[in-house]
Amino acid sequence: MIRRGFIALCLLIAASAQATTLRLHDDAGQTLEFSRPPQRIVSLAPHLTELLFAVGAGSQVVGVDAASDYPKATQSLPRVGDFSRINFERILALKPDLVVVWVGGNRAADIHRLKQMDIPVLQTQAARLDDVARLLRLIGQVSGHAGEGEAAARDYSAQLAALRVRPGQKPPVGVFYQVWDRPLMTVGGTHWITDALALCGARNVFADLQALSPVVSREAVLQRAPALIVGGTDAPDMRRVWQRFTRLPAVRNQAFVRVDADRLHRLTPRLIEGVAELCAAVQPYVR
Repeated sequence: MIRRGFIALCLLIAASAQATTLRLHDDAGQTLEFSRPPQRIVSLAPHLTELLFAVGAGSQVVGVDAASDYPKATQSLPRVGDFSRINFERILALKPDLVVVWVGGNRAADIHRLKQMDIPVLQTQAARLDDVARLLRLIGQVSGHAGEGEAAARDYSAQLAALRVRPGQKPPVGVFYQVWDRPLMTVGGTHWITDALALCGARNVFADLQALSPVVSREAVLQRAPALIVGGTDAPDMRRVWQRFTRLPAVRNQAFVRVDADRLHRLTPRLIEGVAELCAAVQPYVR
């Protein structure tokens, strides 16, 4: 009788454990399984670090990349390298039960090596405005904060919808978004800033390019004749680059705008603030 009871208890425990197994697919199509939410997470991209904190998993983060600086609590966390060089020994020393990476941001060779080290790796991809809500849900699920992730995702989507500008009578104003000057870099049609410009009633003059952040020539910019040149606060002064090209409509009208790069260049809930700032800056040129 006692033996039967013991066996029944073991079966009950096993069934319970199986029922609580977390199983999900990441953006690379791989399946990850956890018997409980990871408690020692390493993040290898600033926006992923911020997303972990946004869903309430900040206390589970034990290491971050060198560029992670928001929220303030991240500044005291151990650094494990940057996009160009990962310190694998330091990652191992932190004994993570999950490493979160950005496909396209982190090097494929580094991601492969992490997987060979028998560390669970959540691979994420993000390039569009709507990806923020999806990542909030995914990171909420994997970290054991599905409810918080869902709430944050819905809030983000609602705020994004509220920013959308109704189409006007005039064609959208052509914008050149300058990421950097040497080499001259912009954003392509698959970039979230292109989405943001469209949402604000403007048009990226390089939206036909598929690369996320393509290098372009000055001649190409002159040919596309943007009416407005926008850049982030982390980039060199745009006027210095373009002032002598007086045939550019943006130069003739002194239409140069700078926006907060920290908020607009990261796929996190703070992107809403960046898009709102971009829309406010673009609006005088839209109508």
